[in-house]
Amino acid sequence: MTELCDLSASQLGTIIRTKEASPVEVMRSCIARTKAVDGALNAMVTPAFDTALSAARKAEDAVMRGDDLGLIHGLPVAVKDLDATAGIRTTYGSRLHQNDIPDADQGAVARFREQGGIVIGKTNTPEFGAGGNTRNMLFGATSNPFDVEKTCGGSSGGSAVALATGMAPLATGSDYGGSLRTPAGFCGVVGFRPSPGIVPIEDSGVGLHPFAVLGPMARCVDDAALLLRAMMGFDTRDVFSSGAHRDLVAPPIAADPGNLRVAISADLGGAVMSAANRALFAQRVDLFSHHFGAVEECYPDLSDVDNAFEVLRGVSFVAAYDELVAAHREDMSPNVIDNVERGLGFSVRDIAAAHVQQTRIARNWLSLFDDFDVLICPVASVSPFAHAEWSVSEIDGQKMASYMSWLGIVYGPTMALACAAALPCGVDADGMPFGIQLLGAPGTDKKVLEIAKSLEIILAENPLTARAVPDLGPLKAT
Repeated sequence: MTELCDLSASQLGTIIRTKEASPVEVMRSCIARTKAVDGALNAMVTPAFDTALSAARKAEDAVMRGDDLGLIHGLPVAVKDLDATAGIRTTYGSRLHQNDIPDADQGAVARFREQGGIVIGKTNTPEFGAGGNTRNMLFGATSNPFDVEKTCGGSSGGSAVALATGMAPLATGSDYGGSLRTPAGFCGVVGFRPSPGIVPIEDSGVGLHPFAVLGPMARCVDDAALLLRAMMGFDTRDVFSSGAHRDLVAPPIAADPGNLRVAISADLGGAVMSAANRALFAQRVDLFSHHFGAVEECYPDLSDVDNAFEVLRGVSFVAAYDELVAAHREDMSPNVIDNVERGLGFSVRDIAAAHVQQTRIARNWLSLFDDFDVLICPVASVSPFAHAEWSVSEIDGQKMASYMSWLGIVYGPTMALACAAALPCGVDADGMPFGIQLLGAPGTDKKVLEIAKSLEIILAENPLTARAVPDLGPLKAT
C-alpha cells in the first residue's frame, strides 16, 4: 500500500481538501519516513517535528472550518539550511552559525508559509552552499539514497535526498553553480532554476549580481511548479524582482512536443563531460527525440565562460566571506577558503574582463532561442562519486583546474542567465540516477516548465528513462 509520504504534493493537496486525509496524518507519515531512513542518509540535519505537527493541527482546523486554503495548505516542506527560518535553527552548514535561531523567515519561506506550507525541518548543505558535494564540517556528509557511500550532489543535496526518499513532498533549493540542478540529477528528482528575480532574494550580499537564485525541488514538474508559485513574488529589495512572476500564476499545461524546435547539446560547446555520460546522453536522446517537431545538435557560444564564472563567483565570495575566512579560517571548509582566495587574486582588469565576457555570453544565449524553443543537455558530467571526496579532481584523465571545473555543464547556463528544469532520465551503468536539463532564455520560465511537463510524460512511459526510486529497505535497516 502506498504511504501518504510517497504521494505527490498535488495528490496530497487534493486529499487534504477533500478530507480524505488530514494535514496531521500527512505530517506524521513524513516524520515517520524521516525517522526510518535518515539515520543512513543525514539529510534532515535540524528536524522541526514538534512545531511542524503543531502547525499541521492548525492547518487541519482550517480545513474543518472551511477556510480559504493556500496553494500548499498543510503540506510539509523541507527547507535548505541556507534559508532563514523563524524559530528553527539555521546554520548555513557552518560551525560559525551552529546555534543560530533566526527571528524572521527569509522572504521565500515566509511566502510559502502564507500559502499553507509547513516547515518539517532543515536540510544539509555544504558550508554557505560552496560545492557540488553536500558535506560540511558541522554535520558531515549527506549520502545518496541509491548508494550511501556516494554523494547526493550539492549544494541542495539534503533537499534532493529528502524528496527522493519521501521525507517531504516539496523542498527548497538554491542555484549558482548548479546547486539545485546537480543534486536533482544525482538523486532522481526534479529541480527548477527560475530566471533571476522570480523568487526574490531580499538579503543578497551582492545585490547587483543576478547569478544566485532560489528555486523549488520536487518529485515531478507539477509539484515543482506548485512550490514555485508559493515561493515567488515581488520585493523591491531585490533589484531583479519584477512583475515577471505573474506569468507563472497558473499551473503549467504540457506543451505539444510535435510543435517544438529542440536543440541538443552533449557539452554546451565545451563543458568537460565524461565519455560515459556523453554516450549515455546520446542513447537517451535517441529514445525520446522523435517526439519533437525538429531536433538539431547545437554548439552554443559560451566562450570564456569558465573564466567569467570563476572571477565573478570569486568576487561574490570575497564580498560575503573575506572577513570570516580571515578570522575563522580553521573552522571553515576548504571550498569557501578556495573561493575567497581565488577572488582576492583577481585584479580590477580581471573583474572588468569577466563582466564583458559574461555580457557577451548572455547575449549569445538569447540569440540561440531565435531558432529553438529549448535546449537539452546532461545535468552532470559524471556519475555520483564517493562523498568522502570534496569534489571531482579528474575526468577521463583530465585534471580539473578547480573544485568547480567539473560543473561547467551547469554553471555555463548560470552565466547565460538561463532558466532551467532538471529532469530524471533513468539510471546509468552503475545504477545511479541520470538527469537532463531543459534550458531556456531568461524570462521563458513558463515555456520551459510546459516543455518539461511534456517531456516528463514521455520519459515516464519508458522504463529506461522513467524516474528511478531508491530501495528504502537497506536504509531502514541501518
